[in-house]
Amino acid sequence: MPKRWLLLAIALIQHQPARAWGDEGHKIIALVADAMLTPSARSQVDALLALDEDPLSDHDIASAAIWADHLRDANADGARVRTRQWHFANIERQDPSLPEACFGQPKLPPAALASRGPAQACIVDKIDQFAAELAAPDTTADERLLALKFLLHFVGDLHQPLHASDDFDRGGNDKRASAQNIRAGNLHHYWDTEFVQMLGRDPVQVAQALVPTISATDRRRWSAGTPASWALESFRSADRDAYGQLPEPTPSGSYRLTSRYVELAVSDTRLQLAKAGTRLAALLNRSLRPH
Repeated sequence: MPKRWLLLAIALIQHQPARAWGDEGHKIIALVADAMLTPSARSQVDALLALDEDPLSDHDIASAAIWADHLRDANADGARVRTRQWHFANIERQDPSLPEACFGQPKLPPAALASRGPAQACIVDKIDQFAAELAAPDTTADERLLALKFLLHFVGDLHQPLHASDDFDRGGNDKRASAQNIRAGNLHHYWDTEFVQMLGRDPVQVAQALVPTISATDRRRWSAGTPASWALESFRSADRDAYGQLPEPTPSGSYRLTSRYVELAVSDTRLQLAKAGTRLAALLNRSLRPH
């Protein structure tokens, strides 16, 4: 195990958060991205995180990737209302429209910081805004740190299929689901945590297993596009598989997931984590080029 990843593994073991499995996917994505950063980007990421004194998360790249959830859940400075809608884009299956899911995609007000932008903004626009701030040489150090931490999280959220789709069920939160050997819950939770857990319990080990499977061709292909096109890709994955392969509901209205569904979902989850890590690295490498 490379020394950098060994230190990250020790940090993650020593500071397990209360929502460990909910955080695992974000940590895996950040660790995959970390393996693909240029020396310049990694140096700047490390320098920014070294400035961080926020106690809501530790300050390695994997832990920083879960900060945005902890900020929202702690409701620091009204963050629950202010940032909640930034984590997703509810593209409706019956009438898919990214602009509608993104509140018409209004521009950030002049001179406004992305971290203080309006509550009615979706994940696609926030990624664009924070990437622009991270790349701008005149952005203050405090705002660049916030931009980095939001990006570490939001690029991951965008690749969870049920963060980019909706079936009039709050992204699967209103669909009850169960499966063999998995505790019953809602469909969104299954995609957030249960299918990630099936890849392994240690984010470092899962990331280390994923990175060698990502070819140079994969990196070039996946790094192309924009957050908008990535969102639509996640929507298609949800429409085709997360929603499209659901069995018929039981008389009580819940969904008993088949072994075939679970197998497909775990495969999709592995692919989405790999894509997210690759795209996060590409975005950071572009935004943190030497000036």
